Amino acid sequence: MSSRSTTLASLAAELGVSRTTVSNAYNRPDQLAPATRERILAAAAARGYTGPDPTARSLRTRRQGSVGVLLTEHLSYAFEDMASVDFLAGMAEASAGASTTLTLIPAGPDTVGAPDDAHAAQLVGSAAVDGFVVYSVAAGDAYLEAVRRRGLPVVVCDQPTDSGLPFVGIDDRRAIAPAAQALVRASHTRIGILAIRLHRERLDGVVSPEHLAEADMHVQRSRVEGALDVFAEAGLSPESIPVVTRHINDARTAYAAAEELLTTHPELTAVLCTTDSMALGVLAYARDHGIAVPEQLSVTGFDGIAPALAVGLSTVMQPNKAKGAAAGHMLADLIDRAAALELAPRTASAKVAEPPRKMLRTSFHEGRTVAPPPA
Repeated sequence: MSSRSTTLASLAAELGVSRTTVSNAYNRPDQLAPATRERILAAAAARGYTGPDPTARSLRTRRQGSVGVLLTEHLSYAFEDMASVDFLAGMAEASAGASTTLTLIPAGPDTVGAPDDAHAAQLVGSAAVDGFVVYSVAAGDAYLEAVRRRGLPVVVCDQPTDSGLPFVGIDDRRAIAPAAQALVRASHTRIGILAIRLHRERLDGVVSPEHLAEADMHVQRSRVEGALDVFAEAGLSPESIPVVTRHINDARTAYAAAEELLTTHPELTAVLCTTDSMALGVLAYARDHGIAVPEQLSVTGFDGIAPALAVGLSTVMQPNKAKGAAAGHMLADLIDRAAALELAPRTASAKVAEPPRKMLRTSFHEGRTVAPPPA
């Protein structure tokens, strides 16, 4: 039988199974015994049949078979930032075997606009997806508002933390405390902080208390505030601790931030970083300028990415891959629920469920980059 004449129905009849069983071999493999699925796929391959037509399936089920991942970064960021790579790997793992693709929607770090921003509406509105995971955007972000207006299932990951939408993340303010405490226990009193983007609007350089209080990037603000909480408890005035930020998160800007902080404040004996990428920039700058770590300068990070662990960085470990998987599973569940509600009879007394929230745990990796300050 040629591929041109083979259909889902004819393959099912030939194998003596239902059309649903053949469909599940492609779209819901978890519903079949492995041997049954292998028999169907082998028979299909022998006949040149590649599976149910996705366009026909979309028209029949009103599903696109794809979920959108919205990130306000350049597309390259998704493949260069290791925390993002791990997150996307987790999302891919969650969709494995479900015939669901991931559609990356990179808004870019400098695309700032009002909630009715035309570019946001066009970019989000043109995405052929069944739902969205919004990955780490600012409060009131135009793209988040455009996603809301689509009316599709949505999961927010990391930030904003108070959107009223389903959420997956960590308690960033508490999570960074062990890193700050490690520096306090090592008797450091001259400490600086490096953070990535705190505002939607571009801000590079020194962060004033006013800038920090008004920051609309909740993750970075919470990490800086969490560190300052620990330092204040140890008797260190927050005003005595310089904070420097960079809007773009890459190796070049991390290095530049380290240079700015350490040349402006050569008295510092420790740098707390709100990401591992920033900490790697500090280590690179220290290496190039003959500053011994940790003998002359202690450094901590946040994320637990592989390159940081490879060099022994003392860092907060957050489950980036598990976070992506949790977001993917939560969104899939919301999409299934939405489909079931469309088929169910409407009742006036139907209750609106509270949006689900999943908070994941973090841990501290002691590493080798914290030691007492030089005498």
